[in-house]
Amino acid sequence: MRIRDLPSPNHDARPAGVAVDMLVLHYTGMPDEASALARLTDPAAEVSAHYLVSEDGAVTRLVPEEWRAWHAGMSHWRGHSALNGRSIGIEVVNPGHDWGYRPFPALQMGAVSALCRDILARHPIPARNVVAHSDIAPDRKRDPGELFDWEGLARDGVGLWPGPWRGAVPQATEAPSLLARIGYRADLPLPVLLPAFQRHWRPARVDGLADAETLARLAAVAEACEQTGE
Repeated sequence: MRIRDLPSPNHDARPAGVAVDMLVLHYTGMPDEASALARLTDPAAEVSAHYLVSEDGAVTRLVPEEWRAWHAGMSHWRGHSALNGRSIGIEVVNPGHDWGYRPFPALQMGAVSALCRDILARHPIPARNVVAHSDIAPDRKRDPGELFDWEGLARDGVGLWPGPWRGAVPQATEAPSLLARIGYRADLPLPVLLPAFQRHWRPARVDGLADAETLARLAAVAEACEQTGE
């Protein structure tokens, strides 16, 4: 994979003794790629990521993986917080929900998949720890959103995408415990957590409602997470 370098000053040292065990996917959420790159390399912005993937599939490295990039902000997953220290962040060029959200081109998704597989070959990142920005900050973020091809990535060996749930459909009262088993913050209300879950694992309907299909998907994802044994 060919990667160009455009160093960002927005990074610092990773915390001692903390291994990289998370991969976080974002969209840039800005009108165009040039605006995104300007922000990600502006020291005043204090934001960055390790990589940016253009719509034509080009990959730009902004921060070396051994350094902590500033991409996740206030974040939580599986009992851990301040996730920048243990994660690699990838920004995927897309204007996002505020600037004309649109599907991610096949060339771009192919490059994202290849980059993710390259990263996973170097770091012991469990499949259940390949997450969206909206998963780890559901009260603040919506990216990369419901148009992102999580299912296709999982077919390539990146992340989780369980098959249909064959058991009894859980009750709505079980949704908080299922979300916690997957890795979400247990102290946030369902109307905040369920849209984040749906954007990742049930993108056809992002309404925050615990209907039967969402509950079945919750059960399937929770079981798949625990079956990884990681």
